[in-house]
Amino acid sequence: MTEKRRKFWGWGWEGEGLTDAELKRIDSFWASQFGAKDLEVTPPPDADEIDLRACRIPIPSSLERVCTTDHYERLVHSYGHSLADSIRIFRRDFSNPPDVVAFPRTEQEIVDVLDWCESAGAAAIPWGGGSSVVGGVEPPGQEAGDYKAAVTIDLARLDRVLEIDPVSEAARIQAGIYGPALEQQLKASGLTLRHFPQSFEFSTLGGWIATRSGGHFATLYTHIDDLVESLRVVTPSGVVETRRLPGSGAGPSPDRMFIGSEGIFGVITEAWMRLRKRPVSRAATTVKFADFYRAVDAVRAISQAGLYPANCRLLDAEESARAGAADGRHSLLVLTFESADHPLDAWIRRALEIAGDHGGEYDREALDSKDSHLEGAAGAWRKAFIRGCYLRENLTPRGIISDTFETAITWERFKDFHDNVKSDMHRVIKEVTGHQGWLTCRFTHVYPDGPAPYFTFAGLGNKNGMLEQFYELKKAASDSVVCRGGTVTHHHAVGRMHRPQYDRQRPVLFGSALGAIKRELDPHWILNPGVLIDRTS
Repeated sequence: MTEKRRKFWGWGWEGEGLTDAELKRIDSFWASQFGAKDLEVTPPPDADEIDLRACRIPIPSSLERVCTTDHYERLVHSYGHSLADSIRIFRRDFSNPPDVVAFPRTEQEIVDVLDWCESAGAAAIPWGGGSSVVGGVEPPGQEAGDYKAAVTIDLARLDRVLEIDPVSEAARIQAGIYGPALEQQLKASGLTLRHFPQSFEFSTLGGWIATRSGGHFATLYTHIDDLVESLRVVTPSGVVETRRLPGSGAGPSPDRMFIGSEGIFGVITEAWMRLRKRPVSRAATTVKFADFYRAVDAVRAISQAGLYPANCRLLDAEESARAGAADGRHSLLVLTFESADHPLDAWIRRALEIAGDHGGEYDREALDSKDSHLEGAAGAWRKAFIRGCYLRENLTPRGIISDTFETAITWERFKDFHDNVKSDMHRVIKEVTGHQGWLTCRFTHVYPDGPAPYFTFAGLGNKNGMLEQFYELKKAASDSVVCRGGTVTHHHAVGRMHRPQYDRQRPVLFGSALGAIKRELDPHWILNPGVLIDRTS
């Protein structure tokens, strides 16, 4: 039996993706959007047609058991999953692959690989699931420094839940474990990490921690930060293990130094993570609003009421329609409550009372359905959300530029922020592509002091200049949100793509402090060069 492989040119496993019926709907939809019929579809590349440069560094005999120069593995580890990555893949551009891919099985093997990289002058790229959409896992270019080679360190073999503490509801988990395997190994305990990013199936615990991942749940514990109890990290200068505590006021948090460090300080090998009991009660429905900004006010009121819904996704009218969840005239609020302890009638009814005070209309009958979160408008949106990971590999070969950017802003600034960002992007899409594109908005997460708006933009690209068009649009989007007071990223990380805006957003002295930490933990600057800071920092 042939072992299934990850696609090197798209999302998921080989042989999996959108159905013929879904592809037919895609072609029909985009034809109606841009008047472009019979779009020429570039076929995905075949591994055999791509020539990779020869490996620039010999593997020591002591590491041959964990390192490979296999052609397919080098292809898989060349890119993440951004639109820029997809465009280069369909152009058959693999001009900067990793030279070697390491699959360590123990911490000592990670130490050995890092020691080798230091002595050989090679860059070391920690790899979780490779789902980065910001250029966070590709080998560094010349601008990052003079490295003789690049070695990607894939932690997929560190994939076990090592220990479960049912009393404190926590578990010690290896960092290379993927989302489904993590939850499967926790299942018998009745506990869950309850962290489900869209990339859940093909991303890892270590990747979530290193990039400050945001989960699917919209309020309360939205980021992985809140779920980390302690960490163990291998750095070129030694191993760091933090103390397992429910909380501590003893100086700056050492955990927080590595959460969001994107692989530049060390390789996260395991973590104690806070768990919770699996939910047994659920209440869900959807609410329609004729006025988007009244819906925004409703979401703000719900977020400030201490109700903490598991899902509180607000989709504007265009976003709702494109997901097949509404009529294009109403914004849609997808509202869900979950509990492992108590019924939720009072919580959801109070949230709906607030929504009604702001003009919201909802289906009362849906409240009585135990599967309401899987049915109707909520179900349509959920299906579109899950299947969305497969869109890129089908839109890129059709010459369609479709991407997202996400941010966060406080409530009192949101309206002006939203209006100005939309105006900026509509103008730039028309200028860059020559066609009228579109931009939609939804809230992925909401806090008492502000929302995390998630924008989706699309336009008809020119295949010959598509990469340059995308970079221009991405820069405009990132500049717009930062210049208007938001963050360059709420949960997609910085990587290389967000570096210019991140450099402007962070305090100058903080950047210098990060450089000092880097020099202490990684004195030869081998780990993920070009991400977060430069060697001159």
